[in-house]
Amino acid sequence: MDTSEAPSLDPSTHESIKQLCAAGDRLAKEQSYDDAVNEYSAAWMLLPDPKNEWEAATWILAAIADACFLGGYKTSAREALEYAMTCPGALGNPFLHMRLGQVLLDSNETGRAADELIRAYMGAGAEIFDSEDPRYLNFLKTQAKL
Repeated sequence: MDTSEAPSLDPSTHESIKQLCAAGDRLAKEQSYDDAVNEYSAAWMLLPDPKNEWEAATWILAAIADACFLGGYKTSAREALEYAMTCPGALGNPFLHMRLGQVLLDSNETGRAADELIRAYMGAGAEIFDSEDPRYLNFLKTQAKL
């Protein structure tokens, strides 16, 4: 779905979602990943069904996936990322492709991991890997000429 086709949330719901996500962001910054996921999940629950039609779904799921990934919950991160890829604006989002590539590599799915990581690299350059474990970029260098 093209982002321009995504429906708009009512202002009250949108504001509540933004507040919950901001609280989640603060908790994630403090490395309180479980609490951050709880805030993001509360925001997720405010989205009307079908949830993957909302632009907000993409950034909520990105936040959930990031907190899960950083908190060591790779299966939950993967589930959030795979569903995020069905949401507006997700395909082509370098961050989402990077995180999905990372969880795939951590699951030894090297072919799919390489595909996702190269999408991240092509979309944002090597800089997207600057604050990540170097093994992800090192792996990608074994799969593609960078």
